[in-house]
Amino acid sequence: MADNVTTETVDVRGLKLKVQQAGSGETILFLHGAGGSNWTGLLDRLATKYRVLLPEHPGFGRSQIPDWMMSVGDLALFYLDFMTASKLDNVHLAGHSLGGWLTAEIAIRNTTKLRSVSLLAPAGIAVEEAPFGDVFLWNHEQSTRAQFHDQALAEKRLTVAPDLDIALQNKSAVARLAWNPRFSNPQLPFWLHRIDKPTLLLWGREDRVIPYACHVPYKNGIAQAQMETIDLCGHAIHNEKPAEAAAVIEKFLSGVKA
Repeated sequence: MADNVTTETVDVRGLKLKVQQAGSGETILFLHGAGGSNWTGLLDRLATKYRVLLPEHPGFGRSQIPDWMMSVGDLALFYLDFMTASKLDNVHLAGHSLGGWLTAEIAIRNTTKLRSVSLLAPAGIAVEEAPFGDVFLWNHEQSTRAQFHDQALAEKRLTVAPDLDIALQNKSAVARLAWNPRFSNPQLPFWLHRIDKPTLLLWGREDRVIPYACHVPYKNGIAQAQMETIDLCGHAIHNEKPAEAAAVIEKFLSGVKA
C-alpha cells in the first residue's frame, strides 16, 4: 500500500464506515470483493490521476454485521446513503467481483450521483453454461489458486498467512449477501436497462471464479456498455494485471463526458 493512503471514518446513519483514500481529482469510489478491503496496485495507479476511495463494507474486516444487511440490495441502498453523507457527486463508481455486482445493484436503483460505472468481473448474474466457482466450498489454497491464471502469483500469495479472524468474518458477511442463490440475483438482468451512464465491463479471459461468458448478459442489458478483455488473466484483475487494468480504466474514464 502506498505511503500516501489515509484512512478516515464516515458516519452513515449511525454506522461507522472505514474508508481508505489517496490521490486527488475526479472521484473513483471502488467497492471491494468478497476477499475484503485491500488497497492494491491498481488503486495506487489510479490514485496518480484520480481521488480514489476504498470503503470497507459493513460486516467485513473486524466490524460487526449490521442486522439490516440481508442482501446485496440492502448494501446498495447503504452506499447511496454513504454518497449522500459524504457529499459525493459525479462519482466514477467501480467494483470488482462481489463489489462489481454491488456496483450494478447501486446503478439500477439510482444513477443521479454517478458519472460512470466500471464493472470488473462482476458476480450477480449466473450463466448456465459457465457456472461460478463455489467459494464457500474452497479452502484457502483452492480459493487463492482460482484467483490467478499465473500460478506463480498464487504461490507467492500462499506464502503469506491469512488473518483467520478477518477471513472468517468476511466469509460470514459474504454468506449474508450471496449464499442463496450463490453470488447472483435472478432479477438483476431485468433491471440492467436502468443503468444510463457510460459503463465499462472488464474481464480476465481465464477467469475461473466468475467465468468470462458471464459478461454476455451484462453487455446485452446495459445500453452504454463497453466490453474490454485482458488476456492471460484470471479473476484477480487488480492483482494479476494492475497496470493493464489501470490503463483500460483510465482510457475509459478519459472518454466519459462531464
